[in-house]
Amino acid sequence: MLVVNNLNIQFKTPNGLFKAVKNISFKIDKGEVIGIVGESGSGKSVTSLAIMRLLDKSVSMIQGEILLDDVNLLDLSEKQMRAIRGNRIGMIFQEPMTSLNPVLTCGSQVAEAIRLHKRVNNKQAKQRTIDLFNEVQLPRPEAIFDSYPHEISGGQKQRVMIAMALSCDPEILVADEPTTALDVTVQKTIIELLLRLKAERNMSLIFISHDLGVISEIADQVMVMYKGSIVEQASIKDIFSNPQHPYTKGLLACRPSTAHHLKMLPTVSDFLKFDENGSIINTGLSIQALQQRNAYNINELAQRKKNIYAQDPFLRVQNLCKWYPKSGGFFQKTKQYVKAVDDVSFEVYRGETLGLVGESGCGKSTLGRSILRLIEPTSGQVFLDNTDLQSLSTEQMREMRRDIQIIFQDPYSSLNPRLTVGESIMEPLRVHSLYQNNAGRKEKVMALLKRVNLAPEHFNRYPHEFSGGQRQRIVIARALALQPKFIICDESVSALDVSVQAQVLNLLRELQEEFSLTYIFISHDLSVVKHIADRIMVMNKGIIEEVGDAEEVYYHPRKEYTKKLISSIPGAGTFTVK
Repeated sequence: MLVVNNLNIQFKTPNGLFKAVKNISFKIDKGEVIGIVGESGSGKSVTSLAIMRLLDKSVSMIQGEILLDDVNLLDLSEKQMRAIRGNRIGMIFQEPMTSLNPVLTCGSQVAEAIRLHKRVNNKQAKQRTIDLFNEVQLPRPEAIFDSYPHEISGGQKQRVMIAMALSCDPEILVADEPTTALDVTVQKTIIELLLRLKAERNMSLIFISHDLGVISEIADQVMVMYKGSIVEQASIKDIFSNPQHPYTKGLLACRPSTAHHLKMLPTVSDFLKFDENGSIINTGLSIQALQQRNAYNINELAQRKKNIYAQDPFLRVQNLCKWYPKSGGFFQKTKQYVKAVDDVSFEVYRGETLGLVGESGCGKSTLGRSILRLIEPTSGQVFLDNTDLQSLSTEQMREMRRDIQIIFQDPYSSLNPRLTVGESIMEPLRVHSLYQNNAGRKEKVMALLKRVNLAPEHFNRYPHEFSGGQRQRIVIARALALQPKFIICDESVSALDVSVQAQVLNLLRELQEEFSLTYIFISHDLSVVKHIADRIMVMNKGIIEEVGDAEEVYYHPRKEYTKKLISSIPGAGTFTVK
């Protein structure tokens, strides 16, 4: 159906011309699913936008052919291309919140696309939209038609985007990272939905992701992209069972292993070596060999846990509640509450990592913020090293914050865009009057930047000048600035490439050993939590479902909810990776 021949794309940048896509070729047949996988910056999304002819004016050159039924889309006028977009090729964009207009209801946005392409009246467009919302299994489709994007969940927004992409019955659907940062359970339902719709409509599907585990759930064929080039192209089974290119091996190895308990995750750099001319060297290293080398010795792991649990608890949470009043009628006598955290009790030991896992909305982040008194709990007690945090005054709590820190989910929004990275890390040192002067503080910041694998020249750069993985390292450095004893990591790797995720997880573990840190690691992904945590605590609808040793909870879950989370992990045990 679609053939891409020798596609080259070049952008103008302040530093000159940048080749984003280099001479790539592939084809997709009717009803086929092709997966495109690679890290951020590999050229995946640029390729998909080129197919849709949606690249911006910074493109200085685009060469090659994109043939739809032997018609080169690159030769068509904008008017001719507009007739193809939506009608023959639909697209689900990467971030539904930024792709949907926040001032228009969800239904009106889908209906608008139908009216433009199908030339129907308002009533027919609305009925078609509600039918589509039913087809993508949105609950209460009539209510969601009148809802604004901010009023529905991330998974529901993604379904609205899928409905919009399907509204004109396209023959090819391009899905650009449609499951990134979604809960594993929501991710699984979106993949199942796309496969069902593909089968019912006999569509072709181009599915783009940075995670080979997700690709394994949906694709027939896989293209692996690295720095604008296709380095490997094969069936999904061959990619998993016999990867050829070092970069493919690196991507597979980065994913947390379900077979081994690893001290450190392998990274792409373990496989991808270069000679003096910049050519890739195949080291011949196997994924299994590297995982075995990085695995914990059974006695070593047993001794670690014995040392941790021989101590008194470092953090004790007792009957903690955070309730939010529901808005009710004027004459409503009994107040109703949303119980975000409902009578939660647990302990964390010094030097331990407690993994807190559950779907969005289960109360994980609210629990983390209530512990730190970033939001005030409704009731309950929190003791840190036998100090009752609830009894502290605002001034005393501010002093206590030297010992307790949080790494937020979105590093970009937690950094001040007007401050350089160095100033952001130095700010808490200044607030707590640490070191004699700014020169001493700057020296400390330089050491922190080096410790999180950033360079001294990064001190004077602004947050927007960094990649997602680098920004995450910056907020880790800021959290370490005050030399805390306890850090809450709130979904700190959820939206990162698997390769960058592996580097950040390794860094957190190194820092824990170096500084004797205690973590609560919050995530919706049980495979990531199993890798980094000593114990796992599963949360659902404000309450704790189960707590136990990480291996025990993962391999022998007691509760149905935990079993559902584990079964939703993409690609776990699909193929034997070599």
